[in-house]
Amino acid sequence: MTPLIPRDNSFFDMFSQMSENLIAGARVMVELFTDYKDVEAKIAEIRRIERSGDEMTHAVLTKLNQTFITPFDREDIHQLASSLDDVLDFLNASGARIIMYRITNPPAVALDLARIILLQSQELKKALALVRKNGDILGHCVEINRLENEADVISRAAIGQLFDQEKDPITLLKTKELIEFLELATDKAEDVANVLETVVLKNS
Repeated sequence: MTPLIPRDNSFFDMFSQMSENLIAGARVMVELFTDYKDVEAKIAEIRRIERSGDEMTHAVLTKLNQTFITPFDREDIHQLASSLDDVLDFLNASGARIIMYRITNPPAVALDLARIILLQSQELKKALALVRKNGDILGHCVEINRLENEADVISRAAIGQLFDQEKDPITLLKTKELIEFLELATDKAEDVANVLETVVLKNS
């Protein structure tokens, strides 16, 4: 079977590394909410992974500026790198709010959302691996979108419950923002899937 985009593989190697780094960050977030101990150390690790992601994104954009013939549209390479970086940015921002707001009792839904982000990240890695060949990229994109819809439903329900049950307005605002930032990370993962769909359609 003819590869979808039979060109320079170095960009795909870089995207693979970015997806692995994203999975690592999502796993730490799942570990954090599974066992809410050593919170500062785990969040520091997420921050370290996010900085590594920034360096990987910069490397992709630098290579993009140095490459005359790219494997697919320059704007899509730029958008793919930026969107992958955005998922980690919102994971890191979620962790930052835990420290900033001194959240000692995160809502149970935080673990549910972290698990969804991890599942999306794993699907992204599989989809990115298939860009080199004519694989079922769109199938993984559909699953990422389904997971984002699931995150929407559970986050809305959790915020509704929060307003019903939480009596302290400061705690309510802190918890609501944490839920929203985790849900935004799932939105950003969907953005990556949308870029991948665009790449597939342009090269089909």
